[in-house]
Amino acid sequence: MRVKPAVPAFDRLVASGRRLTESWAGSPRAVDVLTALGCLGLMALDLPGLAAADNSLTGPAAAVVLTLGCATLLVRRRQPWISYLAALLFIGWLHEFTLIQFALYSVGRYRGRRAGILATLGYLGFALVMFCMPDWPAPRGETLSGFLSVVVPIGVLASAVGIAAYRHDLVAELTARRAESAVLHAVQQERTSVARDVHDFVGRELTLLTVRSEVLSMRARETSYGPDFEELADTARRAHLVLNEIIVQRGERASTPGVEGLAALAEESGRAGSPVRLTMDQDAHGLSPLRQAAVYRVVQECLTNAAKHAHGETIDVAITTDGPRLRIAVSNALPARTPGRAPVSAGSGTASMSERVRSLGGTLTATRTRTSYEVVATLPRG
Repeated sequence: MRVKPAVPAFDRLVASGRRLTESWAGSPRAVDVLTALGCLGLMALDLPGLAAADNSLTGPAAAVVLTLGCATLLVRRRQPWISYLAALLFIGWLHEFTLIQFALYSVGRYRGRRAGILATLGYLGFALVMFCMPDWPAPRGETLSGFLSVVVPIGVLASAVGIAAYRHDLVAELTARRAESAVLHAVQQERTSVARDVHDFVGRELTLLTVRSEVLSMRARETSYGPDFEELADTARRAHLVLNEIIVQRGERASTPGVEGLAALAEESGRAGSPVRLTMDQDAHGLSPLRQAAVYRVVQECLTNAAKHAHGETIDVAITTDGPRLRIAVSNALPARTPGRAPVSAGSGTASMSERVRSLGGTLTATRTRTSYEVVATLPRG
């Protein structure tokens, strides 16, 4: 009887273990655990010396004390002062300077420049007092030189690195918030643009309805249908006024073009150095003005992105109808060599493009590979 090896089950087990390892390794708790273990490993090198007569610790007792001291690094993000006080205790009791480096870094990293400077000054003052004590193990003649050559650089360097990391975190958070703000602003602008398009297109239809109703009411004035046409004209006029009140026009910006403007858009991109191959079904001309504006907006943003990241490459634009849905596919090859300076891009254009498609009940996906970039949007035709 042959037994088939459980290769798929083993592969799934390995894959799940890999995902668990990757997620755990990138967590802050994992970093704290590795930091505590690294500090314990460095202090373990001094374990034989800690059992000497100057601190009256045996080997097992010293190992326990060092482990407890390093365990304070597990809470260094929320309470870095605990590690700092434990490190000062180690200096005065065990003459151990390893933990203080991690503690000063943690204070500077998670409490900022002022706290890092105060912690460094406190450490230097405490260490200087310890160096001047009669029972310090170093010879008296080397106390000042040892203090200046070892104690001061240890504290200043560790604290400076922590403060620099704190400033880097602040800059990264500020950059992320600016990018988020840019995306939100782009989404809001796109919503305003959609509102303008609604005002232009729907307002035009309401105006035609009002005029037509007034004409019909005049023609049917002597019939029983005259009052009904007059009421219809008044209703259309009131709807137009409500539309003007809800959607406030800002500036003189014109409404977004429809699919008729795609040819000019492709020609403009070609003159800029990025040729476009445009294919479009004739059914796209029968879309509503709002959907045509969405098609134009998606293609425009895709051409802009391609000009930024793949200048000179040919861009394929395909607009096809598939039953009740319209499909917009824009793809381009990516250059083999990345330019020396990356183009400025906050990702707000993609966010506004997605907002436009989502507002009409559609979906948008962007796929990037090593050699190409493709954006696919689908919209309901009706």
